Parts: sequence; structure tokens; C-alpha cells
Amino acid sequence: MKLSDFDFHLPEDLIATRPASPRSSARLLVANGETVTDAHVFDLPDWLQPGDRLVLNDTRVIPARLNGRRHRDTAQGPVSAAIEATLLDPQADGTWAALIKPLKKVKLGEDIRFSDDLSATLDRVEDGQAYLRFNLTGEDFDAALEHAGAMPLPPYIAAKRPADEQDKTDYQTIWARNSGAVAAPTASLHFDQALMQALEGRGVAISHVTLHVGAGTFLPVKVEDVTTHKMHAEWGKVSASVVEEIRATKAAGGRVIPVGTTALRLIESAARSGQIEPWEGDTDIFIYPGFEFHVTDALMTNFHLPKSTLLMLVSALMGQDRMRDVYAHAIEQKYRFFSYGDASLLIP
Repeated sequence: MKLSDFDFHLPEDLIATRPASPRSSARLLVANGETVTDAHVFDLPDWLQPGDRLVLNDTRVIPARLNGRRHRDTAQGPVSAAIEATLLDPQADGTWAALIKPLKKVKLGEDIRFSDDLSATLDRVEDGQAYLRFNLTGEDFDAALEHAGAMPLPPYIAAKRPADEQDKTDYQTIWARNSGAVAAPTASLHFDQALMQALEGRGVAISHVTLHVGAGTFLPVKVEDVTTHKMHAEWGKVSASVVEEIRATKAAGGRVIPVGTTALRLIESAARSGQIEPWEGDTDIFIYPGFEFHVTDALMTNFHLPKSTLLMLVSALMGQDRMRDVYAHAIEQKYRFFSYGDASLLIP
């Protein structure tokens, strides 16, 4: 399996920079066995059966991108310069791992001010990774970050436009509740209250799991032999009650359908023994063709980057040749791609 096996040409104008409105009006490509059908997300209940179960990721994206100024006293007087930080994840010692630009210019202990309320110092640098210690913690920190921070849009959107206030709504699911992600579970962005009510009316059950999506989800694969790629780790949890729900669905003949690759990676991490078990911790599971699925019966997901681990994941579920045909159809029919783009329902 070579990295080039997962490459394709995507016209630039198919990269979405804003989501569909309303959310469920986005298009939905349904790949069911050998057939492909063009639909819309609001048609999703028509493709599901009473007793099917959707698994949703309830992580909440934090406004992790911060612009501020670093301050230092020198022999020539006070010095101030602009700095950009993207928070990655909180550490056990109270610091935050962060990407800082320009990191080489920042000294240990230097004061970095992001707003009147929020400031930090550079605590340490390990293996090129910066760790910031903020002046606030808990709810005070959350409130100050909400005010000072911007949504950490994916690089391919951020390159086209800056994040704005609208993204604080658009880049968050309607059921987000556990803060900690620096990227959204984007397939879930298509769901609104009207769709949730329609799914309930159809008899489709819902389970919530938590996987805090990290910035590593956008890291490119740099090795030609994809089996040697090392995945980033992300924290997740599958509760005992969700395990019971999934087992009951399977026992009754219903399908378990994760919404998004994050939910899929998490439930399959919890099922490496052959059946799903309660699970909590960091997962770096890498799913590529040849992977044995123990829980997933189908997947709802957006359209992914060429040569990405997420394209490898959907190819593992559907087959490489099948996914080439699906993506060729999506491009021909001008589906919108990536985080704010359209969706697919993949049924092996």
C-alpha cells in the first residue's frame, strides 16, 4: 500500500469555506453496496431503519487560536511583539501544549498577553513543543478564552479567510458539551434540531461518546509505505451505558453507524478484543485497508483530503476501488469537500 494509492485531483473551487444553511440542507452522497445516490442530509432518516443506532461525538471545540503580544524588559527598554498561539491539549501539570509562532523569539518565563484578562508565560519547550502556563484556571479560564480566542479552522480554510464570530456557531455541533477538541467532528456539523426530531420519529437511537479531536488530524502522511505512519494520540471515552446500548442494538439486529471518523475510531478502539468494552484513554488507532471492524456497520462522514489517514479509513470500510469511484462521482457532481463541505453515507 503506497501513499500515492490514496491521491486524487480535487478542483480548488470544491473546497467549502462556509457550511450549508440550514445545516441539514447539505448534500448527502449515499454509497449503498454498489449503488450511488445523490440526496441531502435531511433525507438521512429515509436511509436508516427503526432500531439503527447513530454514535455521535459530543466533544466541544475550544476557541484555541489566540493572537497576542509578548512583553520583555531589555537594557534598551520594554520590548513588545506580536505572537500567535494555537492550544493543543491541557497537561496534567496545569500547562497547555501549544503551537507558537514565532517560537524561537519567545523566552522562558516571558509574559504573553492575549486580552485584558488572559495572559500566559512560556513554561518550557520539549522536543520543539511549547507549553504555556496561563494566569487563569477552570471556569475563569474558559470564559476568558471564549472572549479572546478564535475557532481553530483547518489550514485549508484558514488559508482562504480568517476565523470570525460566525465560526463559533458553525464549527460546533448542536450537542457539544465536553470541552477539549481543537478540531470539530465535522460530519456532525450537518445535524440540526429538525433532523434530530426526524430521526427520533423514524425510531433511530442515539448514543454519545467523547473523542477530543487534536490538531494532528490535519497532519499529512509523509511516508510512502502508509503502514509505517505513526498516528497522533487523542483522548476518548466510551461509557459502560453506551456499551450496553451498542450491544443491545447489535443483539436486536440493528446497525451501529458512527457519525464521523472520530466516533468510528473511538468505538473501534474500544472493541479491539472482538467486542466493545467500556474504554477511556488515549488512542492512536490507525485504520487502513485490511483493518477488521468489530462494531461499525456503516459510516456518515465528509469528503476527505487526498493522501490523508481519513481517506485510508473510508477505503478500509468500503474498499479502495469503491472509494475511488465514489470520490470521482462526488467531484463530477460538484459536491463540496472537507470540514464545511457535504457528507456521505457509506454502507458496505
